[in-house]
Amino acid sequence: MHPTPAPAPAAPLLVVMGVSGSGKTTFGTALARRLGVPFADADDFHPAANIAKMSAGVPLDDADRLPWLRAIGGWLAGHAGSGGAVGCSALKRAYRDLLREYAPAVEFVHLDGDPEVVRRRVAARPGHFMPAALVDSQFEALEPLEPGERGIVLDLDTPVGDLVDAYLAASPRPGASPSAP
Repeated sequence: MHPTPAPAPAAPLLVVMGVSGSGKTTFGTALARRLGVPFADADDFHPAANIAKMSAGVPLDDADRLPWLRAIGGWLAGHAGSGGAVGCSALKRAYRDLLREYAPAVEFVHLDGDPEVVRRRVAARPGHFMPAALVDSQFEALEPLEPGERGIVLDLDTPVGDLVDAYLAASPRPGASPSAP
């Protein structure tokens, strides 16, 4: 009699977090592709009023973010069984706690680094609603991952392929190859 192999763990459910311009969409898309899971960009969940406010150079407050975070939480909950990745700033512990209410198994990948690198990236993005003037407010609001929060911190100034490899090395998944995308 042969033992039954243990079932493979479910695909990961991830939030790629960090300030605007940290590379959440670029990295998240590449990582999701490598993991074979869908990717969603949290910017697509913002109501028009939030986009107008940020476009005017006004930082969002917690009341502005609540419906946005709930929509992202709903997306995560809907992908809990099949896996997925979403790029979402998730700047505060309270925001991450709210996302965990919807998807308790969610893991966070924090793209962290030098504010000057981020300022240059944001200034170079054509047509994005987040102006470079709001970068400082994002860093001021940022609460890094705390002990007890499931996640990893990666240097945002690392090439995307190397970031994906670093994540996979830290959190290997069945069928995920550590080769470049």
